[in-house]
Amino acid sequence: MEELIRRARAYDGEAFVELMEQHKQSMFKIAFAYLKREEDAADAVSETILDCFEHLGSLKETRYFSTWLVRILINNCKDILKHSQKVVSMDALEGLEPSQMSRENREFLEYLEPLAQEERMAMILFYVWGFRTREIAQIMNQKESTVKSRLLRGRERIKQAFFPELVSGGNG
Repeated sequence: MEELIRRARAYDGEAFVELMEQHKQSMFKIAFAYLKREEDAADAVSETILDCFEHLGSLKETRYFSTWLVRILINNCKDILKHSQKVVSMDALEGLEPSQMSRENREFLEYLEPLAQEERMAMILFYVWGFRTREIAQIMNQKESTVKSRLLRGRERIKQAFFPELVSGGNG
């Protein structure tokens, strides 16, 4: 992947397109979980691709590309939220065609529904993207201890919402 990033930085258009194709689905998942509207998520991904193209030369180390890309994406999501000033429920999922979102993705987002937005993002960055807590802290501009707390709290909320028998000790 580092070679692909180097080629993209050298203005190789095909390399840049390939690089974005490799990350597009994951970016959409993050943006959709953050914004909860397909249209807004698509806008955030598009804006992120443009920003990435324009600023790829400012990336200091290629090994941090994924962290850099996700940080740009989250900042774009925050901008969209600021501009729209609205909160949208998970009802946005109901309008999606099956071809637009897999059953696994839908189930994953349903599990994240009880979570606060910051917990949801931490869970996606940790479980979907595979970032370590230190990296998530950098992406989200938070302390690592805060990220760890959000992951722990998120897992507990998911257990309480979907697996109450585990929380109550199975006394049912």
